[in-house]
Formats: sequence, C-alpha cells, structure tokens
Amino acid sequence: QVELVESGGGLVTAGGSLRLSCAASGTIFSVNAMGWYRQAPEKQRELVADITSDGRTNYAESVKGRFTISKDNAKNTLYLQMSSLKSEDTAVYYCNYRANNPPSYRYLEVWGQGTLVTVSS
Repeated sequence: QVELVESGGGLVTAGGSLRLSCAASGTIFSVNAMGWYRQAPEKQRELVADITSDGRTNYAESVKGRFTISKDNAKNTLYLQMSSLKSEDTAVYYCNYRANNPPSYRYLEVWGQGTLVTVSS
C-alpha cells in the first residue's frame, strides 16, 4: 500500500508564499501520477496541479504562473511551491497518488489527510 503525509500548510498574508510537501511511503510504483487538490469550505474538491512520472505537469488555470509542482523521486516527495497567494487560495490541500500498483497492478488511488492553507487579506 501507499501512505501520503502532507506538511507545510499554515497562515500566510496575501502576496506571500508557502511550500507544501507530501511524503509518500510504501510500494511506490515508478509509473504513477501525483497531484495536489484543494477543497475550500462549502466547495467541491478541485485539482490544483499534477505531475506524471515522466515529468509532465498540468495546472488549474487559477494557479498558473503562481504555483509550481515538482517532485524528488529519490525522496518520494511531492512539492507545491505557492507564490503570490490570494485569499481565494484558502483551502485544505490534499496530496494524491494514483497508479496501477504492484503487486496486483490494479488501479490504486490514495489521498493524504490534508493540510490547511489560510491566506489572510
């Protein structure tokens, strides 16, 4: 199985920056996709950014140019560098892993517990 643990959330003023981390442990398949999602109060969870194992990235329009997703394969850690934060970025941010995971190679999707980001205006 796979376990994801996020860290790095907190309170920041508008215009500031934060970096979120997601440490993955367990059976991490080399071919996978990982991403960051967020859920604001009374809103649905939405994709923020994701990255494939070959480095292709995808961003929500609302964060393009402000957020950068990256990962350190040696450390099995996913990052989200957030800059120029806005009050509307306030949400719980969740890490996501998905792969056809060994040993069964059945589709596996795992979520972290979430980390709260609060942007004050």
